[in-house]
Amino acid sequence: MEIYQVGGCVRDRLLGRPVHDRDWVVVGATPQEMLDRGFRPVGKDFPVFLHPQSNEEYALARTERKTAPGYKGFAFHAAPDVTLAQDLARRDLTINAMALDDAGHLIDPYGGRRDLEARVLRHVGPHFVEDPVRILRVARFAARFADFVVAAETRELLRAMVDGGEADALVAERVWREIAQGLMERHPARMLEVLRDCGLGARLFAELPQWDRAGPALDEAARRDLPLPTRFALLASSATLDAALIALSARLRVDADSAQLARLLRELRAPLRDARGATAIVDALERSDALRRPARFETLLQASEVLDGGERIAWRRALAAARAVDSGAIAAAHRGDPARIREAIHAARVAAAERALLPPSS
Repeated sequence: MEIYQVGGCVRDRLLGRPVHDRDWVVVGATPQEMLDRGFRPVGKDFPVFLHPQSNEEYALARTERKTAPGYKGFAFHAAPDVTLAQDLARRDLTINAMALDDAGHLIDPYGGRRDLEARVLRHVGPHFVEDPVRILRVARFAARFADFVVAAETRELLRAMVDGGEADALVAERVWREIAQGLMERHPARMLEVLRDCGLGARLFAELPQWDRAGPALDEAARRDLPLPTRFALLASSATLDAALIALSARLRVDADSAQLARLLRELRAPLRDARGATAIVDALERSDALRRPARFETLLQASEVLDGGERIAWRRALAAARAVDSGAIAAAHRGDPARIREAIHAARVAAAERALLPPSS
C-alpha cells in the first residue's frame, strides 16, 4: 500500500499558497485493507474512506470509462493494480495531476510543474472531453489564477466540446456550483472570458443580453469582498424582464438569496441611483422589505454602488431612521383600523427619513 497527496493541495504547495484541505490517493490496497486499518467508508460510486484520526478523505486509485452521457455515465475501476499514473490521467488539468509521496518527492507524469512555472492551464489528455463540467472548471481556475493563460490546444478543445454538443449533458446543479465558485474567485471576469471564448456562456446566460460585459463590475465586487448574492446580481444586471431572471434562476438552480437579490436590483436599480426625496426612498425601502431585512438591503446597496458609482449614504441614513420608528406605539394609537395604522406608520417613517436626510446644522 502506497499513499500520496494529490491534486490541489500539491498544486498550492508548489505555488506557495496556503493548503487548507488535503486529498489522498491509496495505491495497491483493497477496501477490506482500508477497513482493517480503521478507515471509515463514505464513497457511494467508488471507494473513498475517512482517516480514523484526521477525517481526511483517502480514495483508492481508480480509472474511469465513459459509458453514457451525463456526469453519472462513468464506470469506475478501483483495484490494487491501478497505478498512480493511471489515477492522475483521469484528472482535468496538468496542474491538478501531480502527487507527493510520503518523503515529499513530486510525481508529475503530465508536466504539471512545467505548466505551473509557465502559468498555463492545460488539459491532461483525451479523457478531458468525457465530462463537460471540466469546461466550467477551466473557467473557474482562470478566475482563481488570473496570471495563467489557457493553452491554445485546451481553448480549441473547449470550443469543440461546446460545438459538438458535449456541453448539452451539463446538469444544472453542477453548473451552478461551478459558476458560484467562479464568481467568488479573485478575478471572476476571467471566468466570463473563457465561457465567452468557448461559446458556452451564450448558452448558460441566454436570458442576459450583456452578460459578457459584467466582468469589470464582478472584479470590483471581488476587490470589495462582496458576497455571492451581490455578485450574481451584478452578473444578471443586464436582464430587462423579471421573467428572464426567473427563467435563468430556475434553469441554473440558483440559490434563493442570489435569485431574490438579482430581481430586487433589476426592480430598484433606477430608484437607488436617482431617488432623492424621503417619500420615494421610504417607498422603495418598504417595497424591498428593507425594514425587516436590512442586511439583505445592504448587499443591494453595495451592488448599486458597484454598478452606478457613488455611495448610498442617504439610503443608509433613511433606513436607520425608518427602522427606529415605534410601529407598535402607532398601532396601539389606531387600534382596530388596519388601513389607518399602515398610513400612520408610513407617514412616520417618511418624517423620520426627512429628518435624517437634513444637512447637519452649522
